[in-house]
Amino acid sequence: MNEPFNACTYLLDRHVEEGRGERLALTGMEGEFTYRQLHERVRSIAEGLRGLGILPEQRILMFMSDSPDFVALFLAALRIGAIPVPVSTMLREDGLAELLRDCRARVLAVSGTFAALAHKAAQLAPELTAVLGPERIAALAEAEPSDETYPTTADSPAFWLYTSGTTGYAKAAMHRHGSIRVVCETYGALVLGIRPEDRCLSAAKGFFAYGLGNSVLFPMSVGATAILEPEPSRPQLLVERAAQYGATLFFAGPTFFANMLHAELPREALAGVRLSASAGEPLPAALYASWTEYFGIDILDGIGMTEMLHIFLSNRPGAVRPGTTGVAVPGFELRILDEDGREVEAGTPGTLFVRGPSAATGYWSSYAASRQVFQGEWLRTGDTYVRDADGYHTCLGRTSDMIKASGIWVSPGEVESTLLQHPDVAQAAVVAATDPDGLEKPVAYVVPAPGASPTEEELVEFCRTALPSFKRPRRVVFVDAFPTTATGKVRRVDLRAAAGGLLLDGTGKAA
Repeated sequence: MNEPFNACTYLLDRHVEEGRGERLALTGMEGEFTYRQLHERVRSIAEGLRGLGILPEQRILMFMSDSPDFVALFLAALRIGAIPVPVSTMLREDGLAELLRDCRARVLAVSGTFAALAHKAAQLAPELTAVLGPERIAALAEAEPSDETYPTTADSPAFWLYTSGTTGYAKAAMHRHGSIRVVCETYGALVLGIRPEDRCLSAAKGFFAYGLGNSVLFPMSVGATAILEPEPSRPQLLVERAAQYGATLFFAGPTFFANMLHAELPREALAGVRLSASAGEPLPAALYASWTEYFGIDILDGIGMTEMLHIFLSNRPGAVRPGTTGVAVPGFELRILDEDGREVEAGTPGTLFVRGPSAATGYWSSYAASRQVFQGEWLRTGDTYVRDADGYHTCLGRTSDMIKASGIWVSPGEVESTLLQHPDVAQAAVVAATDPDGLEKPVAYVVPAPGASPTEEELVEFCRTALPSFKRPRRVVFVDAFPTTATGKVRRVDLRAAAGGLLLDGTGKAA
């Protein structure tokens, strides 16, 4: 029988019990909370959730910006054995409704900014029993605090995170209470070297696995401070917050680091930051060199997956090899396999597999996808890697057709389906092209409908109204037909090769 373990008490209660209650836990534009104040609020919200009839393992979907309410509700749900499900605030009404139905959420928690959209989506989710906006969350926080904690163990279900990586459609990776401690005590402690005096600022939001670790799990694991920013991340805004709240650790992805260089920020914009970390997509060596030379701060590039909760392969402080994603994080094992499942020698490319104790237990209600990705103790990442003789790993791209744009998975099929809704489009195929910073962006090849003459600008704008910005194609190329295999399938490898130079002049136009 497993020993009792609840991630809320690990992240919060022990700091109060061990005399660190007056340390600052959360800061930012929406207020400050010490660990003692947050502890009180979480205990009250937990009791309020029980009063709503929320039972262990029932889902609470969180459509929320990064804020004290986000953190308090997430921890309160863990405390009572319920399952918080943070989801992207970039979702539109139909996408949010789909996830509400898929996870069979009983409660939808929403920040005020998203209230109108969330209430519309709620009408399409018949199993939903309550919508909690800021006022209702504040009312829950008025409940009498309770010390009751549901008797979970490290293996108890804790929270879900949706991902469309590896297989192309949204599915919930189911994480255990114990996974939180694992990532905090491996990457957080042994690679990042987070300290109680650190203040963490993340461009990635808390609904991402990466952002959740950066802004909640890692700082709270050591009694450090999270700087929470509810607004969409922009370079100028975040450097202002870094200065205002004294950030010492800064987390972003390669696209954001590139945007910071393009924003013409002063070189001292991140004065006080001792270290940066990158994940989400490979960090090109040239971008690493430009950013670190300009700002004078090192970047630890790594790779993580929603299915593994956080980073399992990373460069280390003082041992960065630009252009690589480093070596295995302590506690994790890696291997690279060929198409026949055989482990390859150093210098030979293959598909990267990872094994470690933070792996999700599988995908909710997605048997086939679970079998494809979770293969015994090993997890198939879907990335093609090569390892050198020193154990450093370099990403060569996706094994499948999925695209990683701005650190977020993009399914070509979703963008293609949007394009096909335009009356002037007969066929569409979306592939990745590399921009001047060495980062992947979607581009579209389109066969116009007979007699139609759509323009590139028209189709890009059509996608802009239907898709989040990171999914819209950066270029649209019109062709008479697609290259196909002998069985009639589109030869995407040929389209990817043809797209190679489309974005390289820096304007989005073919060079």
